[in-house]
Amino acid sequence: MAIRPDALAVDGEEMSAIPNSGAGRNAAIWYAQDGFDPTAKGINGRRVAGESFLKGFLRHADVEEFVLLSHGAAEIDPVKALAAELRPGKVVRHAPLLRPNTIAPVQTVFFPSPNYIQESWRRAAYGTGAWSICGITHTTSTHAVMQGFFDLRMAPVTAWDAVICTSQSVLASVSYQMDRIDEHIRAHLKAVPPPRPMLPVIPLGVHCADFEPDAAKGAALRARLGAGPDDVVFTTIARLTPHEKFDPLPIYLAMQAAQRQLPGQKLFVAFCGQFRDDYSRKVFTEGAAKLMPDVGFALLDGASADDRKSALSGADVFMFLIDNIQETFGLAPLEGMAAGLPLLVSDWDGMKDTVSPDVGFRVTTRTLPGQYYAQEALRYQGGTDRYVQYCASTSALTELDLPELTARILQLARDPDLRRRMGAAGRARVQALYDWAQVVPQMQALWGEQDARRTASATQSLRYKADALPVAPSPMHLFGSYPTEQVTFAKTRLVLADPTERPSLTEVLAARNYQGLKRVFAAPEHIAQVLRAVIAAGPAGCDLVQLEAASGLKGAPVERIAIWLLKYGFVRRG
Repeated sequence: MAIRPDALAVDGEEMSAIPNSGAGRNAAIWYAQDGFDPTAKGINGRRVAGESFLKGFLRHADVEEFVLLSHGAAEIDPVKALAAELRPGKVVRHAPLLRPNTIAPVQTVFFPSPNYIQESWRRAAYGTGAWSICGITHTTSTHAVMQGFFDLRMAPVTAWDAVICTSQSVLASVSYQMDRIDEHIRAHLKAVPPPRPMLPVIPLGVHCADFEPDAAKGAALRARLGAGPDDVVFTTIARLTPHEKFDPLPIYLAMQAAQRQLPGQKLFVAFCGQFRDDYSRKVFTEGAAKLMPDVGFALLDGASADDRKSALSGADVFMFLIDNIQETFGLAPLEGMAAGLPLLVSDWDGMKDTVSPDVGFRVTTRTLPGQYYAQEALRYQGGTDRYVQYCASTSALTELDLPELTARILQLARDPDLRRRMGAAGRARVQALYDWAQVVPQMQALWGEQDARRTASATQSLRYKADALPVAPSPMHLFGSYPTEQVTFAKTRLVLADPTERPSLTEVLAARNYQGLKRVFAAPEHIAQVLRAVIAAGPAGCDLVQLEAASGLKGAPVERIAIWLLKYGFVRRG
């Protein structure tokens, strides 16, 4: 389902158009390298999609500045370099997570996951209406994400927050789980469930120009395979795990059956991806040798940009026959379309939206009703099964219609004109609907709608005490019964303790070595400032007001340092 940038569907309700201007249509990107850099952190769908989004946003966002929310300013240096390449002159500004309100005038945070519970609590101290939060789905089948959706319903999440669902199938999945959570709230808590976050359907995108075929690389691949001009090469670019991506054996069976009906024409399967373990490699390679001995078979390195380009340039058909609940959208078929290839995919999750009949074939998939899989859910939730076992068991009970798949392979192999028509239609479709130039405005429209809803609902904002958040109370509220007493320094005078034979401040800090844990309760220079203020006060010492005036520090930071100075005997109570 395509969504116009000026009219966004949210849970079936069409949202109004948002003017294409102002900070309300911008979002601060919650940035950590793990979510956006497959080169540094390892290739997986989430990181590939995150990197693609970041490049698309930098290229196409109609914003006055790019704002990155992260722990440290140095973390965003790779984004600054990328922005300088893609949008020279555009400001890239850092906002520290310890002061998230500094994203202003931007009023939305884009979080690269659906589970932004932590960020909702970070916002709570400023008020739930201080800004909006927008997450996005990737894999939704893990225990962490499913538990995260439950926690999201218990967190201070509002009707002006959002979780982007990348396909209609994901929207149905997320809505189903939220229905069950809300039933629990009504039955167990005897309460009315809180408003849900918005659940818009916005697809992932690609930069179509990145996937233009390279004729020389394509010819080299076909020569490497030994594929003649009338032979047909089917390729897949994906992680090569039979338990977390797709089971290759049904593909092999259908390919071998089709090959028997194609005298004088040879089929080839070229998988481009990476193996995580020897188990997966054996399933793919030994399965190919045993089940499709008459079909050409090759493995390309998914970590190699040249191999990925070669696969898209030398193949005749892009194949993506997923049977796994780990998949939610299917970014790779968009890449195949951008390369001008016809598609052969399973009728599964996001491909139901992206692959229309003019661009390829969707092969029927079937499962049993939900009650037949209850043990899979319970074994995984209870820790008996690992995630890979959970996915593998579900995949094992998912049928890909083999006669239909065989027929579609034959149809594509026998009809080069059909392949050309579908490839051309696919290229036109991905450029019109799934290039980031088309998708980013949809996201900006959502952020504008979130900002409008937040502003209109200002009276519904709740503000939590920063030291008493239900999930993160101050440790000395939570453990206040532990010490003999709790004190402040409002009525206390501090006097320099006898410094005779006592180590210096520098020596004590070096011996204690807080920096070894990369966390210091106060900056060493601030500790020194407070100690100097006590020394300067002389034998009479000083009270808190005098200490603040002399040190140049104010409030709680001074008292935090004061109790540390007492702990290590630098000062005493006067």
